[in-house]
Amino acid sequence: MSATRGDPALQALLLPFSDGDLAWPAGEVLFLRARAGAPLSGLPAPVMTCVQGFKPEADALEGAGFQVHATLDALGEGDAHWPLVLVLPPRQRDEARALFAEALARVRPGGVVVAAMANDAGARSGEADFTRLFGRVASRSKFKCRVFWGHGPGDAVLGRQWRALDAPRPVVGGRFTSRPGVFAWDRVDPASALLAEHLPDDLRGRAADLGAGYGYLSAALLERCPGIASLDVYEAEARALALARVNLAPFASRVALDFQWHDVAAGLPARYDTIVSNPPFHAQTRDARPDIGCAFIAAAAAALEPGGRLWLVANRHLPYESVLDASFGRVRLVAQRDGFKVIEAVRMGGADPGRRGGRR
Repeated sequence: MSATRGDPALQALLLPFSDGDLAWPAGEVLFLRARAGAPLSGLPAPVMTCVQGFKPEADALEGAGFQVHATLDALGEGDAHWPLVLVLPPRQRDEARALFAEALARVRPGGVVVAAMANDAGARSGEADFTRLFGRVASRSKFKCRVFWGHGPGDAVLGRQWRALDAPRPVVGGRFTSRPGVFAWDRVDPASALLAEHLPDDLRGRAADLGAGYGYLSAALLERCPGIASLDVYEAEARALALARVNLAPFASRVALDFQWHDVAAGLPARYDTIVSNPPFHAQTRDARPDIGCAFIAAAAAALEPGGRLWLVANRHLPYESVLDASFGRVRLVAQRDGFKVIEAVRMGGADPGRRGGRR
């Protein structure tokens, strides 16, 4: 999965510096929800600490030579010494407000916080929230994005309130713990629910959940299938993976669990008898990316043992059949409802397509 496609918000984020509105500081820079891209290469010898919990983006940043942390925890609690904090806020408003508040808590007094958002990703409301927190704000519009910046100390009281907006909390009647910004964070995704409804109870052996989110499908698999001996939980978003650890803890006494912060599209490091997945089909920028789901299917086919079974759910319109037919010996449509399809694909014997080494 490429993390280096054109990124107008990243271009907009650096406009105040390239146009002379702001001077790049001599000290360290903190970049929250950082993304790699060509605009960063023109910075004046940056000493930059990046926080990015999405594995493909984190890998791209590390490949570009930046120091990367998956979460803010490694930075300490409100260590406010950065003269500049850059922010690429997410679309989800509570999560974005919490990120603005984190930036405020970590910028030194008199330092500057700069944020950029695409117009179709909530830039206008994002700027309004940013203004509430920082007071006097400057802004510009370009590349179908808005970039806005303000100086500390801002409204520390509102900042403390907003930092808690994306805290983990009970959802689905207390069955799970989740937080804003995670996929389908406050509900059971209907596609995942359809797959869980049709999972057979004879799935067994070593299992994996690809793109597990906060762990709903993993829990359904373990509740329904007593023959599952171990489960590897793969998730590219570190915030979601941490929630899956919490939500699957009740199963740890009877099933070996492993949690992998991993880009499934890059392939899997182990072999399995059973794989379940509700693969993503959008990039972080919300652009349609059916190639991601195709990469998940190919990774599953390469990782399944002969006779192993993939149980997959997807939007009905997504063109996954060609890669399924090319990768599996037997494919059948199990169910269709509400615009979704459930598919079982069985890995037949013979040469492994794209087999990767790994533990067995």
